[in-house]
Amino acid sequence: MAANPVKILLIEDNLAEARLLQEFLKQAKSHEFTVVHVQRLAAGLHKLGTEYYDVILLDLTLPDSQGLASLPPLMSQASTIPIVVLTNTNDDELALEAVRKGAQDYLVKRQINVAILIRSIRYAIERKQALETLRNVNQTLENRVEEKTAELVKAREINQFKSEFVSMLSHDIRNPLNTILLATGLLQNSDRKLTQEKKHTHFQLIRSAIKNMAHLLDEVSFIGKADAGKLPCELIYLDLVGFCSELVAAARLKAANTHLNLVFSSHGDLGEILCDENLLRHILENLLGNAIKYSPPGGKVIFELREQDKQIIFQIQDWGIGIPETEQQRLFQPFYRASNVDNIPGTGMGLAIVKKCVETLNGEISVNSTVGLGTIVTVKLPFLD
Repeated sequence: MAANPVKILLIEDNLAEARLLQEFLKQAKSHEFTVVHVQRLAAGLHKLGTEYYDVILLDLTLPDSQGLASLPPLMSQASTIPIVVLTNTNDDELALEAVRKGAQDYLVKRQINVAILIRSIRYAIERKQALETLRNVNQTLENRVEEKTAELVKAREINQFKSEFVSMLSHDIRNPLNTILLATGLLQNSDRKLTQEKKHTHFQLIRSAIKNMAHLLDEVSFIGKADAGKLPCELIYLDLVGFCSELVAAARLKAANTHLNLVFSSHGDLGEILCDENLLRHILENLLGNAIKYSPPGGKVIFELREQDKQIIFQIQDWGIGIPETEQQRLFQPFYRASNVDNIPGTGMGLAIVKKCVETLNGEISVNSTVGLGTIVTVKLPFLD
């Protein structure tokens, strides 16, 4: 709950019951509440038009509105404010229908005590916030997918690629969206049956799924900028051996649980070179990550750095699952993944990003791979004095 007082709009025509609810709220030791009480739905709608409230406590039996008819005007007037409905003992079906129609919770008046009232208000606010986050994420996703799709279509001028891109992006977004929808559904419909630990787990799942979608959209944005020629390139003098050593050390930490042997070697006196650190990081982190991801536990990855014919050569070799020869030409297309990756997770964006970074640095990238034997990826960048 917020540090500021929670502002409640209480719509209840029975003065005795309204005073009892206000007394319960005054007894709360861990929360502070401010209550504005009105006796008519029309008065409540007027208040919502002039002030903001954190939650609405709504009696379903009012002089100017009966039952579920009270919900639509409130939700239309204040769609982001959670509603807890107040019912009589024999109105369980009506209360459940109100929750299905959009209320966050219901309370039976004769069963209310301080603890139940505070818990209901708190979780109604939390559930509503989760649902609003989901709606905002969905809208943002729709807007960003449309924007990035338009950029890619303009850059490639291929209508077929547009439809494939949208289809694959929608597929990859669907999994985290399903996770969010399932978790929020459980929080909304099964709150009374869930332990505090379970509720915390569901909120963690929602946050993780949103983070995954944001990461996917960042990758799409990167590709879109590259295709539109908007990928920045800032050359600085870089200690290449030290830089690569740091990336290898980080990769070893990530691969520690697989007991993978990651070997790094450099040849020649490379010293400091002119290069874009951000683009080079994208290239090497993605290639090292792929080599590790597609290698068996206890396997080996060799990363070799050398200078040859005024070029800097980065070569990463693994003895993993390999790539079918007929599919190697498509590896650098966004969302494309080889047919033999099985259940190994991935978005198919990594190599597309690598390709764009290499091209921005005026370099070349090649792949030599055999299914079941492994893969060698070679990146050649011009040596800039």
